[in-house]
Amino acid sequence: MARFEADRRETRTVAEQSAPPIVDSMTYEMATDLRALRTFVHAEALARGLSPQRVELLTLAVSELATNTLQHTTGGGRVRLWAEEGHLVCDVVDQGPVRVFGRGMPAADAVRGRGLAIVEQVCDEVAVLSDPEGTVVRIRLGI
Repeated sequence: MARFEADRRETRTVAEQSAPPIVDSMTYEMATDLRALRTFVHAEALARGLSPQRVELLTLAVSELATNTLQHTTGGGRVRLWAEEGHLVCDVVDQGPVRVFGRGMPAADAVRGRGLAIVEQVCDEVAVLSDPEGTVVRIRLGI
């Protein structure tokens, strides 16, 4: 079952701190959680000032990444979302392997492989990193 949490988490260096950003997060464990996850991302992104058109793109990207998690890993994942320096930042965290981006859009007759390519197309920035919680795909969209 999906869970929503709000917490304060440091994402800046001590020199950059004025007040830590508010980070909202939600866990997902099964396909039936995806609707709630999309609703969460949509509402939180709008509340942080992302334009409605950009909110749709972010929601699509997170949905693709979460679906990838559910299809290729065990244990579900967590989405963390916050605003900083003119951007909305969203982490999708799971226990899966590091994703490989930059492969381009698969051929029209390909059965798989579109999700990560879509994420790259609709986000301003995509990065993959390790975190104590697992593998993180961090996406950014300008506000």
